[in-house]
Amino acid sequence: MLTRRQILLGSVAATGAGVAATISGAAAAEEYRKGYAAAELASETKLAKSKTAWSGDHQAGVESHPQAHTNFIALDLKAGITKSDMLRWMVILTDDISRMCNGVAALADPAPELVVGAANLTITVGFGPGVFEKLNLQDQIPKGFAQLPGFAIDELDKKLSDGDVLIHVGADDLQLLSHATRNLITDSNYFADLRWLQSGFTQAVGTLPAGTTQRNLMGQVDGTDNPEIGSDDFSNRVWISDGPEWAIGGTQLVLRRIKMNLNTWNMLGRTEKEEVIGRHLDSGAPLGKKNERDPIDFEATRADGLQVIPPFAHIRRASAQNPDEIFFRRPFNYQVLDEQAKELQSGLLWTAYAKDLTKQYLPVQQRLAKFDLLNKWTTPIGSSVFAIAAGFKPGEVLAEKLFG
Repeated sequence: MLTRRQILLGSVAATGAGVAATISGAAAAEEYRKGYAAAELASETKLAKSKTAWSGDHQAGVESHPQAHTNFIALDLKAGITKSDMLRWMVILTDDISRMCNGVAALADPAPELVVGAANLTITVGFGPGVFEKLNLQDQIPKGFAQLPGFAIDELDKKLSDGDVLIHVGADDLQLLSHATRNLITDSNYFADLRWLQSGFTQAVGTLPAGTTQRNLMGQVDGTDNPEIGSDDFSNRVWISDGPEWAIGGTQLVLRRIKMNLNTWNMLGRTEKEEVIGRHLDSGAPLGKKNERDPIDFEATRADGLQVIPPFAHIRRASAQNPDEIFFRRPFNYQVLDEQAKELQSGLLWTAYAKDLTKQYLPVQQRLAKFDLLNKWTTPIGSSVFAIAAGFKPGEVLAEKLFG
């Protein structure tokens, strides 16, 4: 095979002659295609074979880096479902997780040929308030877990909200994600009805420079103030450490579907956008600072006496006002066709993880709902909360301590 340099230079030493023979454009193109195809296949194989650990003290899909593609699946329990039924369901899901996250087809998979690996597949399971009410498990509700109150900014669609059971599936390969999603829904059909499925995407880890924060479809970095993944700070903010035994090592999740009005947002100038958020677009740094993670100075003023970060800026309302208001954000983008308006609808599947949603998340959301200029361009249209069960190890069953 010709080297890349030979193709680019358009010549190669003729065998035994010591003279240059020109490579035709067609030959160069063919050599390029061969090399590209081989590299692409190697890349795809590496991606497919990549795995994210599925067992341990915590479920995967929270602390692991977000995959390029994600599906949030909400289901409602069928009438008459008992704790015993729930445990049988969890046995099935546990088996599915242990197989598919290892790149192995689920039992009775009708199309095992589609399983060519794991592609960092993760499957995370949680339970909405309805599970505890319907199964008389009120004494098993983790501290601070409750349905969110209504907010004035909300325009919630019931078809995109609530749910008894959440199955969150993420992967770096869309076909593997689709196949896993269908298997999980099929294996759940006896126990629950599909309520909604919401799909999202984000920038794959490999496409971002190290330490760079994901961006949402407004072009803004999203998640800068997060506790560092894997740190003690993360563990102390996210993982439940006391309460019902089934939840210790688990967490609490709020999922908000937030519609963006990009048509009017993109009419703003760069300076206006930065003032609405309170950060520079290019670097993500707080206004008046250079780097994304530089400390925010809310007291800084300009030469004209006005505040560098305006009073209405989003980061003023979203930043924690005390250590109890720190939680972990994990946003995903979405884009769908609004059939009624005949235009694209874009937004966020915005998630927050905390060990006590009422204490950590709710005060921040109440401030944002009361006054945040960003609300002019964003509208929450879906909202759900789920208690995420603790992790499990080989031989154990997901949420067995809740339903056993």
